[in-house]
Amino acid sequence: MTLALPDFALEVYLGRHEFSAKHYLCGSDAQTLTVRELLDLANDDEREAFDRLPLSYTPTWGGQRLLDAIAATYDEVDSEHVLTFAGAEEGIFWAMQRLVGPGDHAVVVVPTYQATESVPLAAGADVSGLALDPADGWALDLDRLRELLRPDTRLVAVNFPNNPTGALPDRATFTALVELCEERGIRLFSDEVYRGAEPDPDRTLPQAADLSPTALSLNVMSKSYGLPGLRIGWIACRDRTVLERLERGKHYTSICNSAPSELLAAIALRNRDAIHARVRSLIARNVPSFEAFFADWPELFEWEPPQAGCVCFPRYIGPGTVDDFCSELVERSGVVLLPGSVFRSVLAPVPVDRFRVGVAREGLEPGLAAFDDFLRRRA
Repeated sequence: MTLALPDFALEVYLGRHEFSAKHYLCGSDAQTLTVRELLDLANDDEREAFDRLPLSYTPTWGGQRLLDAIAATYDEVDSEHVLTFAGAEEGIFWAMQRLVGPGDHAVVVVPTYQATESVPLAAGADVSGLALDPADGWALDLDRLRELLRPDTRLVAVNFPNNPTGALPDRATFTALVELCEERGIRLFSDEVYRGAEPDPDRTLPQAADLSPTALSLNVMSKSYGLPGLRIGWIACRDRTVLERLERGKHYTSICNSAPSELLAAIALRNRDAIHARVRSLIARNVPSFEAFFADWPELFEWEPPQAGCVCFPRYIGPGTVDDFCSELVERSGVVLLPGSVFRSVLAPVPVDRFRVGVAREGLEPGLAAFDDFLRRRA
């Protein structure tokens, strides 16, 4: 079946501005490390392996060194329960069309990463949106989820810490979600790419694949590790048959990962505590700067820091639309914000007066200064 996919609104928007504008204040990932900084974290064996690394094909599932490093980040997952991908998007692409299809029903949290809703819809599934309520701190409403579930529901897809809102349910709510899906015989697809970027490490949620033998946990080196250039993502699931179905799909897309990326990712995963501590430090340093900036413009914005992760979704309350505002801002001052319209969903309403900012990059002060200068000249 041919997938009739709509334009990926976020990527279309960023394709116009991400690499051309001067100030990028909406980055979804943490500040990246250089190859040298990453190799400085390597042990002697890893450095030797990198120097002698053949630039050949790698196994479709992922090399054993990488699979072992990923499995070590879980409590109940072994290396045979991991399938790697060229980033998180490839994993979403195959999971969302292989887990549901015509005659199946799915529930997807809204707002979310567009592929999580667009791909199952294109695959012929009936998809409902479970909206996070901004009036309730973007809380996950399990009672509403129960109302949406049907006898033909095969999949529930969530994204926590959430992109773009930065929302994070408490442990009890997340555990109850996993248990609900398990009781109903529904697969839970849990996008966990921001795990490790919680301001308070004690609020880090358990991973769905550890809690349930049927759940899928998605993760990637891009977000809380700050290594998007490696293009290494993965899905963990203790149901090997599910991963085997996804692997057959991967043969038609990336086939396998880059060998240097696999080794560099394994080094980063072994040093995950230090890397995540660095990211949390960046967020802790940047959030007060954003708070101070938005406090100076209360007539234009309502600021909400992220509960967890690298992004949040403040509200624009000034004149005109947030889309027009963001367009004028980037055109006149080279400052990129991501208007909420790129997260528009056909499943449930997404507030149209929001915009995404990223809080885990270095050197954001010049962008905030240019933003402030734009507002003062515009006033």
